Amino acid sequence: MPAVSVLPVLGKLSWSIRCRKLDGLDTQQNFSQACREAASWRACGCHAPGAVAGHDHGTGSSAGTGLGLYVGSATLGTCGRLIFCAAHILEGVSKAGQNTQEQASGLVLVDKDQGMTSHDVVGRIRRLAGTRKVGHAGTLDPMATGVLVVGVNKATRLLTYIVGHDKTYTATIRLGQNTVTDDAEGEIISERIAAAVMDEDIEREVAKLRGDIEQVPSQVSAIKVDGKRSYARVRAGEQVELKSRPVTISRFDIHEIRRENGGKILDVDVTVSCSSGTYIRALARDLGEALDVGGHLTALRRTEVGPYKIDLTRTLEQLAEEFTMLPIEKAAAALFPNRTVSVDEAIELSFGRTIPASHLSMDIEPGQTVAAFAPNGVLVALLEDKGDKARTALVFTAK
Repeated sequence: MPAVSVLPVLGKLSWSIRCRKLDGLDTQQNFSQACREAASWRACGCHAPGAVAGHDHGTGSSAGTGLGLYVGSATLGTCGRLIFCAAHILEGVSKAGQNTQEQASGLVLVDKDQGMTSHDVVGRIRRLAGTRKVGHAGTLDPMATGVLVVGVNKATRLLTYIVGHDKTYTATIRLGQNTVTDDAEGEIISERIAAAVMDEDIEREVAKLRGDIEQVPSQVSAIKVDGKRSYARVRAGEQVELKSRPVTISRFDIHEIRRENGGKILDVDVTVSCSSGTYIRALARDLGEALDVGGHLTALRRTEVGPYKIDLTRTLEQLAEEFTMLPIEKAAAALFPNRTVSVDEAIELSFGRTIPASHLSMDIEPGQTVAAFAPNGVLVALLEDKGDKARTALVFTAK
């Protein structure tokens, strides 16, 4: 007899098991109906998974049904009946973030130290979290400090969405010097006296760099040129020509201008909010060239990535003392418009099926991704509207 063994739905469950016989329906109908009825069943202590003789509960298969939902287990009897051991979907779901560290999924918001690469941070988080399924949402140069968003386990699937969000930085731009890297890490390649540059000159040129602009990235960057990183070509002595790209600078504020070295050098403290893909080093370079004195970045701190701000971060030293994550439910709730779905809808989404479009009941932008939560608060899926239906972009409750 074929056995059906399917996987967890709607979080980590404290299983309440009950046997149920369903007649007169095919396998697919039985499965769907049992899933829905499971939501209203209560524990009766009748059976635990594996109590029905002849079941194979370790295969992880679904007997050709293509279903990825765990309602216990099922087997086709000789009389054509489908016997289910179903679990109460909502009973005993552990609170978000309270599961074991090995199973936990969430974001670690790191305040990166100067001198570390983003890859170094990922390596440290892998050891602290006890898993290799770790990634980050947007590289910070070794010189830079501040917000580095790191995903753990299932939350790595959110990183693609986080990368595209706007970011905010505080920075110091030095006018009067150019470096090969456009920041303080590189060798100074030219110096020009900036004493004649007035404060109003700086404000005038900064204003030109606000809004939608075309920016040529720094040559010493990770952008690939004919399959090879631009920084590798520059370090090999090659001349690299990178194409400009559109970016948006929504904020470029000057806080303080300091005249150093007898006024020959000017240090300008700024705050920049910008679209994904903007190089703050390139802004420093372009400001210096517009003023005809050259410029480079001497300090950079990222203070915001989308909804995640610096006051939510912790240093690696703090995380080593007490490792904590922003649970995946809270991470998604901050990132997307939220939609609470019914139990029936949550089950449909776990199968990868459609439900009514989000825009029919929510005020959202066309094409905007929505986070769907079960009534118990568990993250079910990310949804995208297609016409009058919402389709799953990612499913989190089916494994």
